[in-house]
Amino acid sequence: MISLKNKTAIITGGSRGLGKAMALLMAQEGVNIGITGRNEEKLKAVADELKGLGVKVAFAAFDVSSETEVKKGIDALVTELGGVDILINNAGIGKIGTLEEMSSEDWQQVIQTNLFGVYFTAMAVYPYLKEKGEGDIINVASTAGLKGGAHMSAYAASKAAVISLSQSMMAEWRKQNIRVITLTPSTIASDMSIQAGLTDGNPDKVLQPEDFAEWVRDILKMNRRALIANGSIFSTNP
Repeated sequence: MISLKNKTAIITGGSRGLGKAMALLMAQEGVNIGITGRNEEKLKAVADELKGLGVKVAFAAFDVSSETEVKKGIDALVTELGGVDILINNAGIGKIGTLEEMSSEDWQQVIQTNLFGVYFTAMAVYPYLKEKGEGDIINVASTAGLKGGAHMSAYAASKAAVISLSQSMMAEWRKQNIRVITLTPSTIASDMSIQAGLTDGNPDKVLQPEDFAEWVRDILKMNRRALIANGSIFSTNP
């Protein structure tokens, strides 16, 4: 296993849920953290918490669905933090409803955020990793992207596209010592899944954000000769 101390990670959707859990755990490993999200007040609160762990912290409020905002925000974070080693593409939205109920506008918003958000952010970070000569990109998809289901057509389609995009990134960038890792978690007790009624969040039965964060940390600590190209995580007995 390698040490993550003094590395720098940018985590999208870092103001709550999985993103916040990953930011806190990585900071405990000595990783400098940049977090993004749409709510500046929430980002500042998490940033203040992270600073208490003795690492360098920065945040940028922007919408990952906007290529212009992403490029500006990522460049600002890299400048403030002095570089970047790790990108965790975690930001996403979910809209639940039947095919008849969901509007084309809802569909477009989900695809623009969940798919193009990953693309825009990865492309903004890639030049820095290429120049450094190594790095890690973790794209958070979902088991919904492996098999669609009722009432989640747009979300499942967006995550299936993320899986394919991420695998293409891996195929192109691995020769530059950039590990691109595609993760497909099942339902986790995040704000989004609880609010959507997908789980009651019972910590005795259902995956918690901390479980996912520990998994991500352990993957990143693997020797750089090793690449976990794809991985899934499930609750044992939900």
